[in-house]
Amino acid sequence: MRRKLFFLLVFLCPLTQLKAQYNNLWIPDTLSGTNFNLTIKDTFAQIVNSGQQTITGGINGKVWGPTLFFKKGDVVHMNVQNKLNDSTTIHWHGMHLPAVMDGGPHQVIPPNTIWQPYWTVTNNAATYWYHPHLHEMTEEQITKGIGGLIIVRDSIESALPLPRSYGVDDIPLVLTDRDFTTSNQFSMVPYGDSMLTNMTLRAQTTVPAQVVRFRILNGAIERSYNLGFSDSRSFYVITSDGGLLNAPVAKTKYLLHAGERVEILVNCSGQNGTTVDLKAYNSLLGNFIAGGENFPNGPFANALGKIDFNILHLNIGAPTSNAITSIPSTLTTNTLLNVANANITRHLTISDSTGLPNVLGPNAFVLNHKLFNINYNDYEVPLNNTEIWEITSSSAFGHPFHIHDVEFNIISVNGVAPDATQAGWKDVVFIPGKTGNTSSVVKFIAKFEDYADALHPFMFHCHISLHEDEGMMGQFVVTNPNSVNTLEKIDIPVTIYPNPANSHLFVKFNNPNQSAYYIRIIDVLGRTIMMLPQPDLSNGIDVKQLKNGIYHILITENQSKQTISQTFEVE
Repeated sequence: MRRKLFFLLVFLCPLTQLKAQYNNLWIPDTLSGTNFNLTIKDTFAQIVNSGQQTITGGINGKVWGPTLFFKKGDVVHMNVQNKLNDSTTIHWHGMHLPAVMDGGPHQVIPPNTIWQPYWTVTNNAATYWYHPHLHEMTEEQITKGIGGLIIVRDSIESALPLPRSYGVDDIPLVLTDRDFTTSNQFSMVPYGDSMLTNMTLRAQTTVPAQVVRFRILNGAIERSYNLGFSDSRSFYVITSDGGLLNAPVAKTKYLLHAGERVEILVNCSGQNGTTVDLKAYNSLLGNFIAGGENFPNGPFANALGKIDFNILHLNIGAPTSNAITSIPSTLTTNTLLNVANANITRHLTISDSTGLPNVLGPNAFVLNHKLFNINYNDYEVPLNNTEIWEITSSSAFGHPFHIHDVEFNIISVNGVAPDATQAGWKDVVFIPGKTGNTSSVVKFIAKFEDYADALHPFMFHCHISLHEDEGMMGQFVVTNPNSVNTLEKIDIPVTIYPNPANSHLFVKFNNPNQSAYYIRIIDVLGRTIMMLPQPDLSNGIDVKQLKNGIYHILITENQSKQTISQTFEVE
């Protein structure tokens, strides 16, 4: 408790007493191109200034991971190596891609295994992210600090007069909070007592006196952040989760929920030598919005509940050359989905865990009146369906609802059209808690294009990690009635060569109508070493990373989903 109170007092004390206490904001490294190597590992980081290092998890570093730059239209290949002591997954949040590449709970990467998904980037320019999605372990692995940002560029965004010098006038901000023990270790709790911005305590940075762009992710376990500046200045929202808005929207407050992203422009022109704070004005939140509660005791008690607190201290310095000094009046022209074209309205429910206290306890919540079952598909969505999803919540608490595979357009929240900042493309929507005895109703519309796969599902869930882990999740498959799938046993003649291999192993189907849906390489002890979803076999499988020895290759054929096994040697 002493450490919690120390962090809180230092965080909230007057600026004149704080100057020596700020820490410089850490900016994640970047990777760009079409081939990305990501190694997930157990690490240590000096997050608290003094005392022991914190046990963390990182991707290519001590904590968090690199920001990945994608170009719309490129095919990106990911080489994900799990060096953790535990299994994990990596979900590409917001990306439109095949279910088998999505990184949900079904794409489990065991320790010391390489997973190699790839896909064509079709998303609009915006800020996305990647993070673990292992069922019942998501909260723990995100708490350790595993994750990273994705920035997509496209021709429309690139033609606009916007800041885009990464870390200078285009600054990524990952917002989260943690509770530290007296030995500086993370506690596994939904709310922390200490604000972390880019995994930095009491963060500060210097920005130029010009228009500055902040790409903000709410990467918290549970907390929402009611963003605003200490001088009440206006800022301009230019994107929602999935791309540019039609025009910048001026705001003095913006409520960002778990999993959501937003990009804002702040005009600091002529302010050289001044300071301002980006704050969370969470004292303004209702009691049933995450972070708006103020529990004095118990598992949800935290020093940041229902108060205002600093997120980032900004020192405004000299402008750069070729500085952006004005806010554009228009950004793009979004063509949103037409409600009249919907093929179906699906009705979902959110409710409190009445009737399940022995399973989840008194604070849990459920979707469609049941807990998540990884072997049960809630829906079969026909390929190319345009659908309205109507979510009715009788829960007292508000929940950020996330769906994989698609970006959607919000139709209404309790019968009211969305605010202009929410009127673009989204993949997370906040479902408010009920008002009195009246349930809340949120409707959105999405089109399920591409990537039919009757075997691997996509997920939908609350993006509060605690709720997700407790079973507030469902899944759906996208099906193509015109596809050819058979459950009959068929011959799958396959040739693998050279054998032994020392560089690349080639897999050739003798039947040109057959192809690989999935390939796994397993060692003689039965451990999975490589996972290759829908591999492009034209250049062979790179086996140079494998130690010399005998391996088994499990080849799942695309149409029949039958699996055959062969043995090969690496020398």
